[in-house]
Amino acid sequence: MEYRTQAPVRGEWDVLVCGAGPAGIAAAVSAARMGMRVMVLERYGTVGGCLTLGNVTTVMGAVAPGTIRDEIAALLRSPDSSTGIDNEQAKGLLVDLLRREGVEFRLQTSVLDALVEDGVIHGVFAQTQAGLACYCAQRVVDATGDGYVSAMAGAQAMVGRDEDGLVQPSSLMYTIAGVDPASTLVCNHEEHYTDLGDGREYLQTCEKAAAEGRLPANVTIVRLYATGRPGERLVNATQANGVNLLRDGDTERAEILLRAQIEQVNRFLREEIPGFEHIYTRVSASTLGVRESRRIRGLHVLSAEELIEGREQPDCVVHRANFSIDIHNPAGGGQAEREGCPYQARPYDIPMRCLQPLGVENLILSGRCISGTHRAHASYRVMNIAMAVGQAAGVMAAVSIERHTPVSALRYEDVRDALLAQGCKLRG
Repeated sequence: MEYRTQAPVRGEWDVLVCGAGPAGIAAAVSAARMGMRVMVLERYGTVGGCLTLGNVTTVMGAVAPGTIRDEIAALLRSPDSSTGIDNEQAKGLLVDLLRREGVEFRLQTSVLDALVEDGVIHGVFAQTQAGLACYCAQRVVDATGDGYVSAMAGAQAMVGRDEDGLVQPSSLMYTIAGVDPASTLVCNHEEHYTDLGDGREYLQTCEKAAAEGRLPANVTIVRLYATGRPGERLVNATQANGVNLLRDGDTERAEILLRAQIEQVNRFLREEIPGFEHIYTRVSASTLGVRESRRIRGLHVLSAEELIEGREQPDCVVHRANFSIDIHNPAGGGQAEREGCPYQARPYDIPMRCLQPLGVENLILSGRCISGTHRAHASYRVMNIAMAVGQAAGVMAAVSIERHTPVSALRYEDVRDALLAQGCKLRG
């Protein structure tokens, strides 16, 4: 094979996973447990993605029991399997998980290009601390979130909603301390009405402040989650509309805007919310929380209608996935649909076909870049579902190698049996 750029080959693996967020970790561990030699490339200096660097300590969404998601939740010692994750502790625990399973990984290693020949991916070029390098593998899993590897390899990308191409806004999650321990105020979503005890209702107070300029106009709700520590709340409020992180300069524009919004939100909480008079920012995300960027077209494009219906799929690799059609308004505040009240999904299946991209062989999709519409993506993008998708991706890679079968020609029955052997529930 001829390489189109001069770069030393760092080695050849069975499975190369690009991205060490929750979906990438799940893919790597699941493939390693099937005897695969696995390498993970991560562009940041630690693993965990949004869960650690993004300060998203509310791990949302549901899937059928028995997936690696259950194991990771137990590992991270969440008191209720979804909130109160200690993201600093998680950095070490997730590294330990990869090491125990024999997964190799490289940090501060950014993928620069895909190595593709005649429509088949054979690895990637990456910028390492030692310079440009080539990582080769029999199968490649795109767990970058933004679908970078797929786009570089020539897969078909979908971006934004149909009518105008706008994507969901990005945010910076942060944690405040100094809340009066007697305060029980939390606000998990747009229908979480709470009496403040002084004749005001919390959500209406947020909306009024946004209308009058005490909050940014598009920050019509300040979500507050319990962290498990007295006097703390996780804050999900900042919002950068009209930003697409695939465009040059938009990351910096969002960072500037959102850092300023943190101060404005804190000022609102101190001045207007009882028990929050002395709050301060204890920690904030080290990277933007990107809800939406590329979605890669696969053999099937999952629709919101399938989710709302709770449709079962003949080639199910994730069973009973469930989360609302949570579309943070691309053009304003709150939710984009149903006058601020998101549509609710019924427990639904994610089919194997959504992980099989069109046009590139031996590439597997994982996490939020799998094949679905803008509206469907708003449900399956959350971390609990992404981990189950990652497990399916890792198993697909391993089965494809074991069976000497291209990813596009995988027999579902073989993948199903391997997932069942790992404890996944796919029916009933």
